[in-house]
Amino acid sequence: MCGIVGVFDYAGPGGLDEGLLVRMRDTMTHRGPDDAGVYVAPDGRLGLGHRRLAILDLSSAGRQPMATPDGRYWIVYNGEIYNFMELRSDLEARGHRFRSRSDTEILLALYTEEGPKMLHRLRGMFALGIWDGVTRRLWLARDRIGIKPLYYATHAGRFLFASEIKALLAFPGVPRAVDLEGLYHYLSFLCTPAPGTLFTGIRKLRAGHTLTVEADGSVREEEYWDVFDHVTAVRGADPEELAGRLLGLLREAVRYRMVSDVPFGVFLSGGIDSSTNVALMAELMDRPVETFSIGFEGANGYNEFQYARQVAARFGANHHEVQIGVKDLIGFLPALIHHQDEPIADPVCVPVYFVAKLAKDHGVTVCQVGEGSDELFCGYPIWGMMLRAMGWDRWVGKIPAPLRWLAPAALRAVGRDDTLVYEFLRRGAARESLFWGGAEAFFEGQKRRLLRSGILDRLDSISSYEVIAAHLRRFRERSPLADDDLAWMGYLDLRLRLPELLLMRVDKMTMATAVEARVPFLDHELVTFAMGIPQAVKVANGKLKDLLKQAVTRLLPAEIVHRPKQGFRVPVTEWFLTELGPVVKDVLTTFSREQPYFNPGYVERLLTARNGARTWYLLNFALWHRHWIEEQPMPDRIAASAEAAGWSQP
Repeated sequence: MCGIVGVFDYAGPGGLDEGLLVRMRDTMTHRGPDDAGVYVAPDGRLGLGHRRLAILDLSSAGRQPMATPDGRYWIVYNGEIYNFMELRSDLEARGHRFRSRSDTEILLALYTEEGPKMLHRLRGMFALGIWDGVTRRLWLARDRIGIKPLYYATHAGRFLFASEIKALLAFPGVPRAVDLEGLYHYLSFLCTPAPGTLFTGIRKLRAGHTLTVEADGSVREEEYWDVFDHVTAVRGADPEELAGRLLGLLREAVRYRMVSDVPFGVFLSGGIDSSTNVALMAELMDRPVETFSIGFEGANGYNEFQYARQVAARFGANHHEVQIGVKDLIGFLPALIHHQDEPIADPVCVPVYFVAKLAKDHGVTVCQVGEGSDELFCGYPIWGMMLRAMGWDRWVGKIPAPLRWLAPAALRAVGRDDTLVYEFLRRGAARESLFWGGAEAFFEGQKRRLLRSGILDRLDSISSYEVIAAHLRRFRERSPLADDDLAWMGYLDLRLRLPELLLMRVDKMTMATAVEARVPFLDHELVTFAMGIPQAVKVANGKLKDLLKQAVTRLLPAEIVHRPKQGFRVPVTEWFLTELGPVVKDVLTTFSREQPYFNPGYVERLLTARNGARTWYLLNFALWHRHWIEEQPMPDRIAASAEAAGWSQP
């Protein structure tokens, strides 16, 4: 796992400054503290930089940027290719010889043989750039699911790319300005949907896509994978047989993700997903699994230690725990904003960082995580309620349009157009999808009250449903389960919430501690299998995750398999009532008064209602704006808390 950066001067005279490239690269030292490399082409028109977290082949032979023996192709790459030894055997049979045991060298050789089509042979997570010195073509790719991020920008005749936005901002003249459309969508989805970011002019490559930059600077983006490319609808199959196939794919996914030359472990919550990771790893190991859990001081209702300890004891794991409190959260805020680059407004970012640090402090560099399981197998209780609502919505569609609009119009007339009830009635009347993803911050009516009129005027008649509608069109065109509500919900989250929120938080927070996170449930072969299974099988008799529970029922204790989902949550609302509340109030009151984005009255209404979740989303944006746009230090109260906790100002 690494940090990559590149500059392609397609229009200028060349003469790229190696020192500048090094400064851009070293904004990401945390992503790769083990080694660093840089390459500048002889004509000074192309530069590549790399920070290395050594996972495979710890020797200097794995150093990047790496070139083919003839010097034509150069690569910088962040990720892991789990089937690289199989690919190596195939390439050796074709006459290739290798000087390292790294997967980077395999990628280069495979590209010389197959070009961009090589992506279809990879099983792993990656963001990479390959330079062809003969055609003067730069080629970028992001993995199928979007586990690894990749950002890019065009500035003054130069194409820039990097693993993190901060590296791009280190290039002179790259503007620091808010993308208002990105802000509007952030307020819906807790993140900015790809290919946009919250920075004007900075983009992120979409999952399953490549980007080709030609010698003249022209850019071409192409999709190479979609969730439904190889999905076959599973109809009439025996659920027991499906559960067996699922367990086999999980075993294979976990086995692949144990490829490592450094110590590895599991983030263990005690839920079914992380416990499955532990159980399957234990089957394959001749030593204890290293497990890591986190809890919250004074918030026992959020802690799952008892279940994590039970699983650790059952499988003989070497178990480690840490607890954090509100002071830890406040003190961490400057580092949080720095490492996120753009707001990822999920408070779970905080415990993910601290549990990753716990792993690193115990000498573990690679950890498996459980992301993706809930989206594939319907693990969220709110999804169960949403499925019922979507069933009722089909009847609403049969009501004539004028009658459908009576209820939302009545609520709007009495000023209740910023409520959940209004929003769902409005979506039903407009025949929009009721489901906008597994996480929503502010509804459309709420955003219209939150944002100032000047911002709304500049955004004209924008709606975040435009993002949803684009995915819905693709779903209907491609899905073999086009009438399956759960298939639609899973597809949307695989395209939006997972790559740009959940997986982004895992990447940014684990890499901040120089830990690599691996995601067995999002192995693309497992995803392909799961997305062909209809809703009636995944949630048989209304039981969430029923198929997954069948698959692992003989693997895990019954109390773990069948206990109600607790979810990985942070007591933000409770902490709002203690030390966090005054911090949030100070920041948001000042920000809404001094900056042109939010209506102070609506912000005050949220603060008075002690709405911990929504004020957290706004706090993230306000602190991001202060740090990255205004380039100002954190407010005194936060800076003092950070200093007391031992954090230095990033």
